[in-house]
Amino acid sequence: MQLLHRAAELADLLTGTVNGGASVGFLAPLSRAEALAWWEGRAADVAAGRLAVWAACDRERVLGTVSLAFPDKANSRHRAELVKLMVHPEARGRGLGRRLLATAEAAAAAAGVTLLHLDTETGSPAEHLYRSSGWTSIGAIPDYAADPGGVLRPTTIYYKRIPATALTR
Repeated sequence: MQLLHRAAELADLLTGTVNGGASVGFLAPLSRAEALAWWEGRAADVAAGRLAVWAACDRERVLGTVSLAFPDKANSRHRAELVKLMVHPEARGRGLGRRLLATAEAAAAAAGVTLLHLDTETGSPAEHLYRSSGWTSIGAIPDYAADPGGVLRPTTIYYKRIPATALTR
């Protein structure tokens, strides 16, 4: 995916997600200009291989996205952080989040990543997706991040071991 080519559509997805109440690191109301600048700011990380971004699209727009953030330290190259899994409100309930998650997991395995981790708002609908996809909760941190309304909420940390693929051996 060409990030800059889809940045405007990704910005629309991000604003709709945040302004719809999902906690993905931004406060509401999130403007389109702010979201667009954020996505455009990720292009350098994508170009440098520090971030991988996937988008699920229909003929008209981006319906969902997921990213993997790769650490730059030599002792942590076996792991990555799953970030910004978002599905447009109109596309929820059709398995798109699960397909995006599986895409990121498969790409991680192909890249030799054997451990993924993420954080999500405790009690959010995303927790069901992660648990049912084999992710393990290691606990919650109280008052970790503000939700889009600015209220501090607990965050649950998850991890998943990814089996090495034949491509990485």
